[in-house]
Amino acid sequence: MKRVVITGLGAITPVGNSVPEYWNSLIHGKSGSAQISRFDASALKTRFACEVKNFDPLLYMEKQEARKNDLFSQYALAATQECVINSEINFEQVDRRRCGVIWATGIGGIGSFEKEIYEYFMAGEKNRISPFFITKMIPNMASGLISIKYGLHGASYATVSACSSSNHAITDSYNLITLGKADVMLAGGSEAPITRSTVSGFSVMRALSERNDTPESASRPFDETRDGFVLGEGAGVLMLEELEHAKRRGATIYAEMTGYGLASDAYHITGSHPEGLGAQLAMTEAMRDGGLKPEDIDYINTHATSTPVGDISEARAIAAIFNDCLAHVAVGATKSMTGHLLGAAGAIEASCCVLAVKNDMIPPTINLQTIDPSIDPRLNIFRPEAQKQTVRAALNNSFGFGGHIVSTLFQKFVE
Repeated sequence: MKRVVITGLGAITPVGNSVPEYWNSLIHGKSGSAQISRFDASALKTRFACEVKNFDPLLYMEKQEARKNDLFSQYALAATQECVINSEINFEQVDRRRCGVIWATGIGGIGSFEKEIYEYFMAGEKNRISPFFITKMIPNMASGLISIKYGLHGASYATVSACSSSNHAITDSYNLITLGKADVMLAGGSEAPITRSTVSGFSVMRALSERNDTPESASRPFDETRDGFVLGEGAGVLMLEELEHAKRRGATIYAEMTGYGLASDAYHITGSHPEGLGAQLAMTEAMRDGGLKPEDIDYINTHATSTPVGDISEARAIAAIFNDCLAHVAVGATKSMTGHLLGAAGAIEASCCVLAVKNDMIPPTINLQTIDPSIDPRLNIFRPEAQKQTVRAALNNSFGFGGHIVSTLFQKFVE
């Protein structure tokens, strides 16, 4: 089995349009939540979200290309450009038949879908669908665009498992490299769901926070007053590379990916298992993959979206698995700052884990004032400031509607 290391990162997020900006915002507890500017949300119950700010697609692509692509694909191309530059890889000097991209999204080009359908039915006799309607909308298009741009002839496809999508993309990429079927994989996800239909859809499900007067403090994982998640958008990507391949080209190694766990709650279409059964199985399997015990884990970036049911479920799962060492394991919820990026959440949070391992720094969980009394009081939730401490190993949890559970494991690289 080949070893897999992380040699590049890229990010477009509500708290920064580059990895340094993203990480700096996390460390300083910056919230990306504000009133929605993308459309008039005044008639909706939830009128705020975590939007990407000051994004200019023309910094990453020609105007004609931007016009052909949905925002979720634009975010994907932008984050990947940073990742490729950051990795210092020259694709002309490696075997591109063994380089690929697995890109995730929960709902793909929903903005383009909404716009085209609305304009089509409003146009009456003059109705006309854009020739780019389908390619803007379909979830696999970001992976296709990335492979085309960099001439990558290896595996290229999309993973779609709701909010676990990009963590699944990372595990699939890891598998291809460990099995010797690839040398380099770009693994990530992007989402651009801040549209009228998406916000309305989550709102009628009663999934979103309705703290319209104080949006910056609305995402409050584990707090007893939490009332729903805050919708976010953006992209995250990691370059996964076979260790010897990375060493031959003198790549900087951020961390090593040593395992993952996959499971299903098999319980409810939107609700988590009350005891976090899937989460327990996934975290246990990830640690088994990496040859670690609970006491070897220093940090868990939780899925924790700030929903009444989900946060409790995950907290119970952590308490069950780490019962004897809860005081040692730092628990964090960066969605308190970024909001919930749906299919892209796993990728930006995996990047956070990698940076925590590299920098020995754990971001805070903001907006947490009073921990829900039903959560085990021994749970070591970091708040409200970042903490400097050694991070030998970090778990990244992602849970998706339908009960899809993924936990990925990152460790300090040791020869």
